[in-house]
Amino acid sequence: MHEYDAALKKILTRPGSRLLRALTGCDSLRWLNVDLQKSRSLRVDLLGEATDGELVHIELQSQNEVMWPREGEYCFGVARKYGRFPRQIVLYVGEKPLRMKSTVSGPDFFFRFHVVDIRSFETEPLLASPELGDNVIAILTRLGQAKETVKRVLAKIAQAPAAERGEALDELMTLAALRKLGPVVVREAKKMPILNDIMDHEVFGPKLRRAHAAGQKEGREEGREEGERIILLRLAAHRFGPISLAVRKRIGGLTQAALGRASLRLLEARRIEDIFAR
Repeated sequence: MHEYDAALKKILTRPGSRLLRALTGCDSLRWLNVDLQKSRSLRVDLLGEATDGELVHIELQSQNEVMWPREGEYCFGVARKYGRFPRQIVLYVGEKPLRMKSTVSGPDFFFRFHVVDIRSFETEPLLASPELGDNVIAILTRLGQAKETVKRVLAKIAQAPAAERGEALDELMTLAALRKLGPVVVREAKKMPILNDIMDHEVFGPKLRRAHAAGQKEGREEGREEGERIILLRLAAHRFGPISLAVRKRIGGLTQAALGRASLRLLEARRIEDIFAR
């Protein structure tokens, strides 16, 4: 299980979560067993029951994937176990733009679930919430000034009871990785008196140091990848002339490995499209 899964589950299942209310329309849910069958591993992220008996299934997703096969299995698995179909919500928390479809149909079949981009939620109501988990999760929403948002979340953590600070900062670092904000969190936290005690904590200290190191490494790798992309664009323009916006977007979406392959294909390419050959 991804670390962000665990952090988001803890935040969503805490009493008083404003995000849960905005996401599901429910102030609270009675959380149920998420293991759906014994013959094969089938486990949903979160499954809750509203006061009116409606089942709500929440799946947490950081990548754009074809979700309907999994959601279909979960839907029927829940129905087999609890005797009724759930309302299904996929909460997308990834960095890239949301591209997942929420419907699938066939000759005699139609299936739909809800896909919600966490960036569709406003940042301010979560920052204003008295619940620390809402404050932390605000860094995944529609950010304007990322640095200022991080500073405000850290200020909330600093004002929280000492027993809650370590876990909240741990959750903040975990979720910050989804937006490449780990180094920003550590840099701003160093300016606050809460960090020294937490860094010395036997559980949270090592995790936060590892997260910081990972963020620095990720930043270096991202810089190298962007450099390769710029070089590829310059060489392609030198050989083929002005590069169209569509091609620039395709190059912008290439992974570091794909950039390397495209650069090699450029040596023998007869037209710009040849660098994208499979």
